[in-house]
Amino acid sequence: MESKIESKVTSKGQVTIPKHIRDALKLTPGSAVEFRVGNDGNVVIIKGGRQKKRDLNRFERVRGTATVRWNTDELMALLRD
Repeated sequence: MESKIESKVTSKGQVTIPKHIRDALKLTPGSAVEFRVGNDGNVVIIKGGRQKKRDLNRFERVRGTATVRWNTDELMALLRD
């Protein structure tokens, strides 16, 4: 059964995905979604997959992997020298 749900586009181009659609797709904050536009103008929303590391740029690949453990005094000394 098809139902009609309207949502307004904000000035930033954002819309809210209705809760029952988020629940059906198991979307949580930060989930990726893919929009596919057909030749007839219909749009399909698909839950996106996680990007593989090889698909990320060199900065995204190392994000969150810092291993240096300095305390604040050591870091401030380094920055002030």
